[in-house]
Amino acid sequence: MTVTATPVDEPEQLEPPAAPVSRVSRWVARLLPAAAAALSGVLLYVSFPPRTLWWLALPAFAVFGWVLRGRGWKAGLGLGYLFGLGFLLPLLVWTGVEVGPGPWLALVVIEAVFVALVGAGVAAVSKLPGWPVWAAALWIAGEAARARAPFNGFPWGKIAFGQADGVFLPLAALGGTPVLGFAVVLGGFGLGELIRLGVERRRTGEVRWLAANLALLSLAVPFVAALSARTLVSDKAEDGTATVAVIQGNVPRLGLDFNSQRRAVLDYHARETERLAAEVEAGKAEQPDFVLWPENSSDIDPFANPDARAVIDKAATAIGAPISVGGVVERDGKLYNEQILWDPEKGPIDTYDKRQIQPFGEYLPLRSLVGAINSEWTSMVRQDFSRGTDPGVFTMDGAKIGLATCYEAAFDWAVRSEVTDGAQLISVPSNNATFDRSEMTYQQLAMSRVRAVEHSRTVAVPVTSGVSAIIMPDGEITQKTGMFVADSLVQEVPLRSSRTPATELGILPEMLLVLVAAGGLGWAIGAGVRGRRAGGV
Repeated sequence: MTVTATPVDEPEQLEPPAAPVSRVSRWVARLLPAAAAALSGVLLYVSFPPRTLWWLALPAFAVFGWVLRGRGWKAGLGLGYLFGLGFLLPLLVWTGVEVGPGPWLALVVIEAVFVALVGAGVAAVSKLPGWPVWAAALWIAGEAARARAPFNGFPWGKIAFGQADGVFLPLAALGGTPVLGFAVVLGGFGLGELIRLGVERRRTGEVRWLAANLALLSLAVPFVAALSARTLVSDKAEDGTATVAVIQGNVPRLGLDFNSQRRAVLDYHARETERLAAEVEAGKAEQPDFVLWPENSSDIDPFANPDARAVIDKAATAIGAPISVGGVVERDGKLYNEQILWDPEKGPIDTYDKRQIQPFGEYLPLRSLVGAINSEWTSMVRQDFSRGTDPGVFTMDGAKIGLATCYEAAFDWAVRSEVTDGAQLISVPSNNATFDRSEMTYQQLAMSRVRAVEHSRTVAVPVTSGVSAIIMPDGEITQKTGMFVADSLVQEVPLRSSRTPATELGILPEMLLVLVAAGGLGWAIGAGVRGRRAGGV
């Protein structure tokens, strides 16, 4: 009998376990997008003043678009929040200079929520053709929301405000800060998509011509539009010229306690004005047609205190020109942050009450809750300021001077209303002494440069402690002071009355971009629903 041996299967050779490598790969896959989102936010911060690296905004949004593309809305929400933290934490650190990190961190945590929502929206529209357009419109919609809520909004950190030195600046005259910001973000997302498609082509050999052309247009159109918009920018006089004097009196000390030296601050500004008057008399300086003092230059109410009134009267008489004085005034039991038009012969003849007052600085929302958290914060704002209701345009030696007090310069409507009310020159009286030598003053100065181009007006920026400046209608700073020094600036500047498209259009470009964002988001949601239905059949 023949016995046939049955072959026995050899034991399967097991490969060494690869679990550790797999776990590392998974962690890298999770952490890399998160780290890229946060770091691209930091890159966006670096593009802002006082640095002149405006162009870094493009790679910042290129990376942000890369980490969001093709992801679900939940991932977009988280990555958007990290991008917001990377951007806003360093940008707004000045808010905690005198009050500690609590308010700074609370502000950033809240503001980053808006960026997170934008991130979720960008992730959703990133699957659509021409997604950079929808994504850039969503960013502007997020900025529009931040500028209105909570507590009447906080538009600090608008992309447009980082572009005062950039090639896109003329677009401010075309459609204001929304169009300028849209162009920058669109270019960044377009750049990122071009790079992604190039990498994909090298890997697969496939050329997606439609997507590549749309990405190229997203990058190129903002540059072409900015070049075309240069024709809207001019610093030529239309209504003659005026000689303006900007006074920076300085403060006795840095920080919040400068308020305890209110009389000294008033005296400093009167003294600097009288020093300038002596130079004018000696022929060393040109006689100004009008003089601009900063916000809080007289925190002593000159209507209620004869000694303060006498100090201002003396300074106005010495310089022989009307002065716009920044005062804190109590009227009918209410406090107002007020600009007072002070005539050298008649005294106070007109006033403007600040309309966009600063939450937690000039009034305290949720006072009882804030007091329960930290009673010292409530003591800093013992009485809330009241809001003005009307635009402020002073007639000073025949020139129409529009007033946007400090924080108001960040709000589109607050500056535009002065121009539509007839302003030929804009004054942004400010008080930055509270914020030490932080970047805040440079960020705010950049806003004024954007406003100059947006409305084609000279902008004068008198600040208690610096940096004070004179800005031409083309955004160029022609004179500026140092910080925490007493100084004055005198210059003949153009007066202009024509309106840019941005001034004429007002809120319309922003509304249009919000509608574009809503349309793209609706398309993306509809496509997702149809895809799920098809998959379930």
